[in-house]
Amino acid sequence: MLDFSIVFFLMTLGQAVNTSNPPPQADLLSRVDHIVYATPDLTRGVEEIEKLLGVRAAPGGQHPGRGTHNALVALGPASYLEIIAPDPQQPPPAGARPFGIDGLSRPTLVAWAAKSGDLAQLVREAAAKGIRLGEVRSGSRKRPDGVLISWRFTDPSTVLANGVVPFFIDWTNSPHPSQTATPGATLVELRAEHPEPEPVRITLRDLGIPLPVKSGPQPALIAVIECPRGRIELR
Repeated sequence: MLDFSIVFFLMTLGQAVNTSNPPPQADLLSRVDHIVYATPDLTRGVEEIEKLLGVRAAPGGQHPGRGTHNALVALGPASYLEIIAPDPQQPPPAGARPFGIDGLSRPTLVAWAAKSGDLAQLVREAAAKGIRLGEVRSGSRKRPDGVLISWRFTDPSTVLANGVVPFFIDWTNSPHPSQTATPGATLVELRAEHPEPEPVRITLRDLGIPLPVKSGPQPALIAVIECPRGRIELR
């Protein structure tokens, strides 16, 4: 016969292990700062997201010198969806706009940013493992209420695995954009597909990023979002 005291002990032990070791997806979501939905036209992108999620993105602001502007939907207390597009009120930038925006024909989930503190150290440690992250740069924009926010980030124009590998961002002392983004949606899952998944998995592992990557015909980020329309898959 089973010794039920032993069974109870094992069940309790299992619960304790699960509590101290969150599942990989929970760990991943805690690392997500934002996901980037690039579009040829901001109004079109905002309308597309509103149609999909039932939430209308709040204006974010212009990116001076980069030729882009954005709108935001909060995906939690410290993460958000950025809709980014060319800004017709700015002159064309000296170089290409980020995220391949200039060549887009339709809105697409193109990249994501992971939270990080010491970016310089991160870049050094990644380089020691043969991973070349973008140069650490600074960015800023004014919110519609006039508040200037600034950040430091690894240059997203250095694209690894077609955007499946994140760039990294630190908001320093600025308020996080999710605080003024439209609420009503929650990111519940992030995963990726790639034609050559194993090298991508190795890069992510070396960066400490538990993003699941499966084989697929083309590189893709897939975000699962809980929203007024239900549970929606965005890619």
